[in-house]
Amino acid sequence: MGGMFDLGGRVALVTGGASGIGAGICEVLTEAGARVVIADRDEQGARAQVESGAAADCVSVDLTQEDSIVAAVRQVVERHGAPWLLVNNAGLQHRELLLKGTVAHWERIHAVNARAPFLMIREVAQAMITAGGGGRIVNCASSGLVGQFVQGLAAYLASKGDLAALTTSAAFELAEHGITVNTVLPGGVGTPGAIAAEGPPPIGPGNRRPPLGMCTPRDIGSAVLYFATPAARLVTNQVLGVDGGFTVT
Repeated sequence: MGGMFDLGGRVALVTGGASGIGAGICEVLTEAGARVVIADRDEQGARAQVESGAAADCVSVDLTQEDSIVAAVRQVVERHGAPWLLVNNAGLQHRELLLKGTVAHWERIHAVNARAPFLMIREVAQAMITAGGGGRIVNCASSGLVGQFVQGLAAYLASKGDLAALTTSAAFELAEHGITVNTVLPGGVGTPGAIAAEGPPPIGPGNRRPPLGMCTPRDIGSAVLYFATPAARLVTNQVLGVDGGFTVT
């Protein structure tokens, strides 16, 4: 792979890259030549990705803790220099019915899905600006924002809506530094995290099979790759859904 889709020599930091969608993103970015660093609380899974060749390095991070995020980004910069690409992929998908909703559930979901990406962007963007070479940020939200609903996702979708809105603000404020910020909306992907998600049964139209079939982690990785490459150098504050055609049914 090369040319407009070449990431040779670029450092890419991927949260939640130890498994699921994140692992697929790491594989695709590595194949494009990026030096991928995983930030994940699953240290064993992240190390396995490194040993398999899907990533170059990994750092441990607790995305619910600001000091852990700050320390993890510092480690990455010290080891590899400022990332060219940040992928905010990590997220919780646990369900809780709206009328039985609790503040504890709401805050747990938002801490990982919305607050952590804000902190990651703040820390990584500062490193990008100091390095002076621009950069790319990709936020992974959810196709549930455009209709792929199941019951119990009030907190989850609210957090992903926060993330999509954060894309717009970050794209505006970081444009002067040559940093683009975009959003990917993954459709249904049968990851271990999705299968093991806590809560009531996922009843709703989101269970409908898309006409082109279910997505794989690598499908999402391909969308992330586009935003990260020279082909998307003038693309910012945009949303790309990868949902197997769900929205046309």
